[in-house]
Amino acid sequence: MQIFGVDIGGSGIKGAPVDLDRGDLAQERCKVLTPQPATPDAVAEGVRQVVEHFGWSGPVGITFPGVVTGGATIRTAANVDRGWVGTDARALFGERLGGLPVTVVNDADAAGVAEMRFGAGRDRRGTVVLLTFGTGIGSAVFTDGVLVPNTELGHLELDGHDAEKRASSKARDDHDLSWEHWARRVQRYLAHVEMLFSPDLFIIGGGVSRKAHKFLPHITGIEAEIVPARLQNNAGIVGAALRAAAAEEETVG
Repeated sequence: MQIFGVDIGGSGIKGAPVDLDRGDLAQERCKVLTPQPATPDAVAEGVRQVVEHFGWSGPVGITFPGVVTGGATIRTAANVDRGWVGTDARALFGERLGGLPVTVVNDADAAGVAEMRFGAGRDRRGTVVLLTFGTGIGSAVFTDGVLVPNTELGHLELDGHDAEKRASSKARDDHDLSWEHWARRVQRYLAHVEMLFSPDLFIIGGGVSRKAHKFLPHITGIEAEIVPARLQNNAGIVGAALRAAAAEEETVG
């Protein structure tokens, strides 16, 4: 079974059909740059370009980098235009995609769902925290496999700042930090999250998961197991497709 997934990030909008039996992309993904400013209309156009690249005509799952309530309404927009707040994203994307069935989900929640189904969190019980390090820091928290949605732990305070301003992948690039120096910031952040949630497992996702060997060995003093995401930067696309498939099943049911 194939469903289309789109992952909207602060720097890129990427998508592809997903093989839900394998939990992997069915075709090489298409990516366009996230428009600046990332207004609702401009981002919706980027999503349309990605979906139409494949000539897709079925259900589409779309991630958003912020809180999504009711499967449609955007409540926060830290790394995109503030005009998103209050937008019915499901209606916006559905209209731009010519009436295709659309499901909208928080981006880190989507990545977490994918990792729990097909990746590093598969068959893991207890408390699992996935953290995506990119333009910001996204989070997904699971207890015995059940998602606690829209946690947004990247906005916890760290050293007087939003944690993502200190420990995101973008912060590493902006401040030209070595992997070891950045790992110390990530370690402080993980220690703070661990104090609050006492997880059994941290899954580190986002683009940096491909380079886990450069920073994970420098992170010490964390009691929870720490592993890189297996689906790496495709987790959001796969998770979006999973959510769209679930919504389609509910509709048919």
